[in-house]
Amino acid sequence: MALVEAGLVVLDCAEPEKLAVFYKELLEAQETHATANRVEIKGAGGTRLAFRRDVNATPPSWPRPENSLQVHLDFVVADLDEAERKVVGLGGRPLETKDASGPYEERGYADPAGHSFTLRRIPSTAPKQG
Repeated sequence: MALVEAGLVVLDCAEPEKLAVFYKELLEAQETHATANRVEIKGAGGTRLAFRRDVNATPPSWPRPENSLQVHLDFVVADLDEAERKVVGLGGRPLETKDASGPYEERGYADPAGHSFTLRRIPSTAPKQG
């Protein structure tokens, strides 16, 4: 038996309930666990995320050049335009980023709490450029 049974990404935010709604709608997810300070969800494709209350949370500053990107989420989608409409309709916003080169298409966004994520049409097999 494996020592670690499962893992999930946890995003700190001021209002975990509201951020969980954004990702539940985007990922067609179900809530799996909730407390006063944490909400966990599991998406239809198996993606697991949690949102933890941090009353002092501030949005990440990426893509400012003086700060490196520490972490972000990637989601594979069939139709970038349709996915973008859903993200924006749920309260997400497009991020200004350099045009991604390579054999795939991707677009960057921020969720309502400011965490960055990428919608990608095809999983990347190319090394990161620049």
